[in-house]
Amino acid sequence: MAEEINPLEELLVDELKDLYSAENQIIKALPKMAKAASSPELRRAFERHLEETRKQVDRLEQVAEALDFRLTGKKCKGMEGLIEEGKEIMSEDLDDNAMDAGLIGAAQKVEHYEIAAYGTARAHAAMLGYNKAAKLLQQTLDEEGATDRKLTALAESVINVEAVHA
Repeated sequence: MAEEINPLEELLVDELKDLYSAENQIIKALPKMAKAASSPELRRAFERHLEETRKQVDRLEQVAEALDFRLTGKKCKGMEGLIEEGKEIMSEDLDDNAMDAGLIGAAQKVEHYEIAAYGTARAHAAMLGYNKAAKLLQQTLDEEGATDRKLTALAESVINVEAVHA
């Protein structure tokens, strides 16, 4: 990036640092969510998303390298709160089906946060002419949307149905 940084560039850097923090918090939370899930399909979904999240962190690192800044130094408070809500669900005394339904809800809140954040960062990168960064961010945005749709399908096909009829 140029010596003179414009306000939109500053905002983009801040957004990317926030996303980096968020993704690293998710990497720590997903194994716990997988362990708490009783549905094998849900457990596998969390495990697959963990691997995907690691690739998303790599993409953020590529963007930071291309734009010449460090991703550290910021804590994503939004993700911290969402993960705390997920921990509360896991601490409840719920039957297996209700727990799985609660885990899906918590995971979808995380996905929606990420969809909003990646969409914003991608738009800002594109507006600044950082086409490679915008493309990498779009790739992650597409993955987050696909994960959200998979969670919805899982909830509608198995988990929530079983929770209602438990």
